Amino acid sequence: MCEIDDLFGLLQSTDENEWSSALFRLAKSCGFEQMVYGAVPNKKQPLENAFLRSNYAPDWRQIYDTGKLHYVDPTVAHCLKSTLPLLWEPGIFKTPEEKQFYEEACAYGLRSGITYPIHGANGEFGVISFVCDVSSNKNLMRDLKRSLPDLALARDFVFESSLQFMQPLIVNREEVHLTNRELECLKWAMAGKSSWEISRILSRSEATINFHIANIKQKFQVGSRQQAIVKAIRIGLLDIN
Repeated sequence: MCEIDDLFGLLQSTDENEWSSALFRLAKSCGFEQMVYGAVPNKKQPLENAFLRSNYAPDWRQIYDTGKLHYVDPTVAHCLKSTLPLLWEPGIFKTPEEKQFYEEACAYGLRSGITYPIHGANGEFGVISFVCDVSSNKNLMRDLKRSLPDLALARDFVFESSLQFMQPLIVNREEVHLTNRELECLKWAMAGKSSWEISRILSRSEATINFHIANIKQKFQVGSRQQAIVKAIRIGLLDIN
């Protein structure tokens, strides 16, 4: 399970090296010795120009980058057209080129894992993979599936905190004006309350709470309340203490 302090450590890091260290600590706390994160401001940008952080073996990174293997890597192809995570199994490597790619990756301890697509509200695209050197089997697949929610949350924190290194922040505190009721709803959402639970707490209808949440997402230019919470923490509208 990901450590919550590691998630917030990403948001609090303003130095790239400090942020990278926090990123690798996060992956390790989630049970993965290796990981890679890459993102570009939009899909028109060449993937080889991505903001990239990885603790893969340097030799493998050189092989991957020099050979532009992101054009062979099926995990990248999946992320370009899907919003769903992809569990690594030998079966996803289908063509001769992909099978060769997987064999080479295994030699560097990249045998199994989970890849998440990143599709930002402003057109950003990225990929984050959490990887281990364990052969695919039923027990591993079961454990990976159990970790999907935690890693999805980690993906959102990683993406939001990386924007400062990719481009100027699209949204800053001065540009976002939440009403007192919207801020109240967001605080309860951060506490893990559902719309129905918030409606009982605030003595409002569930439809009214959903209306406020929809307004919050629109103001933050995000697609989910979880992403809105992360962005609100990032710019100081929510206090995590």
